Amino acid sequence: MNTSTSPQAAARPAAGSAGSGPVGVGIVGAGTISEQYLGNLTRFPDLDVRFIADIDASRAAERAADWGVPASGSFEELLADDAIEIVVNLTIPAVHVEVAKQAIAAGKHVWGEKPYALDRESGRELKQAAEAAGVRVAVAPDTFLGAGLQTALRQIREGAVGTPLTGLALFQVPGPESWHPSPEFLFARGGGPLFDVGPYYLTTLVQVFGPVRRVAATSSTARDSRVIGSGPKAGTEFPVEVPTHHSALIEFESGSSAQAVFSFDSKLPRAGFVEIAGTEGTAVFPDPNEFGGETTLHTGDGELRTVEPTGTFTTRGTGAADLARCLRSGQTERVPGELAFHTLDIMVAITEAAESGQFVEVTSTVEPSALLPDGWDPTERTL
Repeated sequence: MNTSTSPQAAARPAAGSAGSGPVGVGIVGAGTISEQYLGNLTRFPDLDVRFIADIDASRAAERAADWGVPASGSFEELLADDAIEIVVNLTIPAVHVEVAKQAIAAGKHVWGEKPYALDRESGRELKQAAEAAGVRVAVAPDTFLGAGLQTALRQIREGAVGTPLTGLALFQVPGPESWHPSPEFLFARGGGPLFDVGPYYLTTLVQVFGPVRRVAATSSTARDSRVIGSGPKAGTEFPVEVPTHHSALIEFESGSSAQAVFSFDSKLPRAGFVEIAGTEGTAVFPDPNEFGGETTLHTGDGELRTVEPTGTFTTRGTGAADLARCLRSGQTERVPGELAFHTLDIMVAITEAAESGQFVEVTSTVEPSALLPDGWDPTERTL
């Protein structure tokens, strides 16, 4: 695939591109994941983190003090700051769309945590709202911008394994309730291994094979409740509302295929495994939920070659930096809403296929993103 001609690399007019200097950022949601984001966003010189909002005002104030963010308070106060151009939406999945639509109504662009939405209808409403307002909604994962997956994808696109034919993706763990202090939302609607972890693996497969045509799947739930294993709520039992194991067969528009397993039910962890088999060899990718890691190439006759990662090793929030730069330049961001919506479409289709026992068509489409240019570094000032 020649990335220089990818539609995602083409310039386009965009709201916010006429500005200059660092892009103002406000964060909504001061939970556990916000620490990882703040560790990056506050050191990216092209971003100006101005405000942290949370329904718990004291928690927002604590995060702001810890990371030197000048203001904190309510979401309404965040939206009233005209200098904030991007809202980083770190709320729970159930309110991703509601929060993003409020930001859009205030004329803000959005960088959001996955998933894009919990169903196609609300996802389409979000897309339409952004298009009508002339703003952008980009949604994680941005792990494929990290050195690990960028190196792996470069190997694939340069023909290291020939034409990619099949993929295998495995995520099997006992479940996050053993370590997460408040894991209930991970077993509620919008959670489970498919919606919580699936975006990392499915996004990676789409970057390799292109858009998905249809899926078949099965799913199961190991038990109706689980027990929190750590933190102040340790020993608390809570209900399981979604399947905790999914097995999917994925067919791409290109004719290639992949098998994927997403499970919170395995006592034998197999996480971070993506394997791509092509006409000339097989590539084992680094963990798609991480930003680093080496790529291993098997080209036959026992030959094995390890490729060390090159690129950026910054973590969550790297995509927000790319979005900010693209707002100024008028380019298309590499983690566009179209990609996140297509991933959502795939996940909903997997859910429907498991319920119906039939193949389910995926009607949305998207092009794989352009690779980052050599030397791209979000810790350098460019604006």
